[in-house]
Amino acid sequence: MSGRLRLHEVFGLSPLGLRAREALLAVRGDGSVPPTRADLSSLGILQPGLSLRTWLGGRRRDRRVPIYNLFNRTPTPPDHGWSVQKRHVRDFRGGTLTYDSHNGTDFAIPVGTVVVAAAPARVLRVSSEFHRGGLKVFLDHGRGLVTTSNHLGRALVVAGDVVRRGQPIALSGYSGIDAVIAFPWSVPHVHFNVWLDGEYVDPFAVPGETSLWRDDNDPRPYEGPGDEPPPEPTPWDERAVEASIEACRDAVVRVELSSEPVLERRAMGVLFQRNYFPTRFASRPRLSPGSHAREPRLTLPFRAQDFTGIALDHEP
Repeated sequence: MSGRLRLHEVFGLSPLGLRAREALLAVRGDGSVPPTRADLSSLGILQPGLSLRTWLGGRRRDRRVPIYNLFNRTPTPPDHGWSVQKRHVRDFRGGTLTYDSHNGTDFAIPVGTVVVAAAPARVLRVSSEFHRGGLKVFLDHGRGLVTTSNHLGRALVVAGDVVRRGQPIALSGYSGIDAVIAFPWSVPHVHFNVWLDGEYVDPFAVPGETSLWRDDNDPRPYEGPGDEPPPEPTPWDERAVEASIEACRDAVVRVELSSEPVLERRAMGVLFQRNYFPTRFASRPRLSPGSHAREPRLTLPFRAQDFTGIALDHEP
């Protein structure tokens, strides 16, 4: 399976009026969301050679997927606003392959690449926000673990679906404001987030920490065969979900969150808003009971026929 995407799918440009308003929010901010911060250090994120090869559909001969950016282990405070500066950065290796507010792993892949579930899951949200990652699919893997794939071109699932490990969930694009502003020098990629108990975590491990990848810090795609059971749904605390909604400073968002009748989707909506727009919330009560340790549960979110593993050196 692969697909040819239309231009508006690749960049997530439809509906155009809404996308323009979202882009303006990213640049200017509003009463509850600070503007995005950038300066000359932001140019250090760009990798023109890798970008042009990837836009043209190029892949490495060894079939490894390049990492464009890693999770920043020293993020700037959320109340400072989203920062694409490279001032306070440290990836899991102690390097600088990241930027201030980067909270995920960027896999550099050609547009139209199949994206798969990194573990058995229930789809709890599919949404597109031009100023925060474009088209996204949110998967609940149970035991406090959630993954999201961002900058997609076309979703292949809907909220409520139950998916197997390795099942296609989307075709990659480069939807969102990032690509439009920096095209063609910014690398098309899937920004892969991992949340544990509602908080961003790095799936890669530092010494003394457990990797969330099944293959330690060298994630591989799922090749099967296997017959894993679907995950136990996360037990959401309805009172905590409602308290979070009340703590939202944005009246429009508050109404939007309250209008979702299904608890698990309402909870995921709250998690989305709290993690993508943290300054909108006066408090952050825990939405599910208990806490969960890091476990090696994830496989690479791509097919074995497309990639064999990851590359951190970017050589062709």
